[in-house]
Amino acid sequence: MLITMSEEELHRIGVIKGVCNKQLTQMTAASMLGLTRRHIQRLVNQFRQDGEVGLVSKRRGQASNRRFLPEFREKVFTLVKQKYADFKPTFACEKLAELHGIKLSSETLRQWLITEGLWRVRKRKQKKIYQPRYRRECYGDLVQIDGSHHDWFEGRSAKCCLLVFIDDATSQLMSLRFCESETSYDYMNITREYIDNYGKPIAFYSDKHSVFKVNSPSRKSSKQMTQYGRILYELNIELICANSSQAKGRVERANRTLQDRLIKEMRLAGINTIEEANAWLPEFMADFNRRFACSAYSSQDAHRPAQESAVELDDIFTRQSSRTVSNSLTLQYDKVIYLLDPTDKAKRLVNKRVMIYDYPDGTIALRYCGEELTYSVFDTLRHVQQGEIVSNKRLGAALAFAKESQEERAEEHHRHRNKKAGSRKAQARCINPVFMQDVEFKASLTRD
Repeated sequence: MLITMSEEELHRIGVIKGVCNKQLTQMTAASMLGLTRRHIQRLVNQFRQDGEVGLVSKRRGQASNRRFLPEFREKVFTLVKQKYADFKPTFACEKLAELHGIKLSSETLRQWLITEGLWRVRKRKQKKIYQPRYRRECYGDLVQIDGSHHDWFEGRSAKCCLLVFIDDATSQLMSLRFCESETSYDYMNITREYIDNYGKPIAFYSDKHSVFKVNSPSRKSSKQMTQYGRILYELNIELICANSSQAKGRVERANRTLQDRLIKEMRLAGINTIEEANAWLPEFMADFNRRFACSAYSSQDAHRPAQESAVELDDIFTRQSSRTVSNSLTLQYDKVIYLLDPTDKAKRLVNKRVMIYDYPDGTIALRYCGEELTYSVFDTLRHVQQGEIVSNKRLGAALAFAKESQEERAEEHHRHRNKKAGSRKAQARCINPVFMQDVEFKASLTRD
């Protein structure tokens, strides 16, 4: 009869053979198998009497002594069919224990239900395979960019975001910048700094954050670009959005390393604020690249010099939008009404679209066909649209700003209430005769 043995039994047979052939002592065999010497002697006697079959468990193929009785199993099936037919195994187990006093493992019940065809095993979704991609050959050919939201200062300052630019060919950190949240202006500033330091790369590789891609369902079919996408288009830099985080794994792994090393380095350096960190980051980048950067396959530098002047770059790195001039020479942008000076040139712009340049420092410029238009701020709209959407990556900064504004308004309201209350008391004392009589009566009691 053919008997299938487990690896443990095969190992035990080999050790017992070694004892029988006097290649191992019984004490050595006992330590190897985790048994006592007397048990080793029993196994040796069984092996000499019955051979290898004597070392096989005699209970193989027999039912376990701890098995549930068939009557108990039928009772469970009856209850499940009558009361818990649509319950999942774990939930049914809880109810059996709570309402019927039947203690049973949820996995045991699951296997019973599968055997009886009362529960169907769910097929697990096959994990998607991401095969590795070779590095780009040239330095500056592809730069991966991402924002990492983390408690970078370990509670010494508020949570913030670190913008990371890393070269795909060399894993070299190109630019780092701390900011309160992941906004278009922050990416404009770090990209401008990157171009000033290295030039223009061939392409940036990012995720599908709203800074890089228009994610509105109604606009997916259109060719509308975000402000950051428009900037890269004017600079002749390609923007590639990855379909998954694994696709831009180089910057994701760099974020994980930075969340370990950078935090500890800032703790040792005594850096507690965003301003201090941004001033110190070049020193950290130089040390990091010395340790972890590698050489590119090609010695060619794919960066291109910026052909635009500093003034042209200032105009490119802005939020640009167009508005129609009304009959009263006004236009509205960002809840502010701007009034054009009533010149002959401005009067000819009625019902025409003018460009608005919103610079990162907060200044606004109005232009038509490249010509500057003079204006004044007419009014600031005070109403707030309740349907305004805040990106989830900016929610922390938005809530912090809202909390600060609410505290300031609460203090101002409290001071206003105290001031009004004081004025009302003063008026009551002056004009209320009942109050005056009460004061005179209390004074008489004091005198008496």
